[in-house]
Amino acid sequence: MFFSRMRDLQGVDSLLLKELKSCCAKEYNFLPRETGLKLMESASTESHSGVSAKCRDTRVEELWGLTSFFGYSTQTFVQAVNLLDRFLTIMKVQPKHLPCIGVCCLHIAAKMVEEESNISPTHELIRISQSKFTVSDLCRMEKIISEKLSVEPKVVTALNFLHLYYSAFTSLSAGREEIPSIGRLEAQLKACLCRLVFSKAKPSVLALSLIAQEFEALQSITSLKIIQQFQRHLKISDSELHHWKDLVAKCMTEYCSSECNKPDNKKLVWIVSRRTAQNLQASHFSVPGLPTIPEGSWDESESEDSCEDMSCGEDSPCGSPGSDGEGAFFPSAFLNSRK
Repeated sequence: MFFSRMRDLQGVDSLLLKELKSCCAKEYNFLPRETGLKLMESASTESHSGVSAKCRDTRVEELWGLTSFFGYSTQTFVQAVNLLDRFLTIMKVQPKHLPCIGVCCLHIAAKMVEEESNISPTHELIRISQSKFTVSDLCRMEKIISEKLSVEPKVVTALNFLHLYYSAFTSLSAGREEIPSIGRLEAQLKACLCRLVFSKAKPSVLALSLIAQEFEALQSITSLKIIQQFQRHLKISDSELHHWKDLVAKCMTEYCSSECNKPDNKKLVWIVSRRTAQNLQASHFSVPGLPTIPEGSWDESESEDSCEDMSCGEDSPCGSPGSDGEGAFFPSAFLNSRK
């Protein structure tokens, strides 16, 4: 039955179609509880009784910044957001506990996705996130989240469907049609996940909506026909696809505006001790004069010894290695196409 409905996609690898079928069967197991999402939407920002949508969105944007800082993959970020939303929709959480929960979800996701050598130590994660909780607090929270969600390493998210759709389009187009880069589509997905409303969408629908609004902009008739074939197979109605596609387009417009405070462009603010601050102020007014280097007397053997050690001292618990916001929020091609 599955392959009979996919006869229009005969150019797609059979293993890819089997994977798509498997993901469709599992996606409902990883959806946030709808009643919990509605509670967050109705919660007031000033209220201390629960986490509001704005509070949740701010936390997700901060997780995006941490993901970029530590060099984690898009999959790590997407799984962290999925864990966060699922936990917030089944537990009554006070806003003051949200920083610990968010960082913990990122740490759990990193351990599931990243290479062990690429996983940041817990104390470093807490230090960079400027959080006030301890390593013990993070470990206790990790145990609670793991028990409540029955954390599984293979989570089905919109990113899974995005990659499956993209592979199908690549094989079917065979270079005949213009296809947006997967990096561009992943950036758009991350932007959508910073809005609670997209947590209501089924992963398969959200991923197809992202691709559909991109191909509509390219006016690719062949690609739009392939989208319709996926739509028929997944039994996605026209109204459902148009609804989410319009929301995606609106989100992209907002994120491309100059007024938007993008997570990747946020500068990290470092907190230093009073003694360190005083030393910094003193050094600012007492810059020593540098001796003149005579021409022709440079000794290459002394070059390494003459460099000062610029590493952070013990007085400064949060030395700044620079901001992760120097890169573009979206690829330049995305911004140019929207102008």
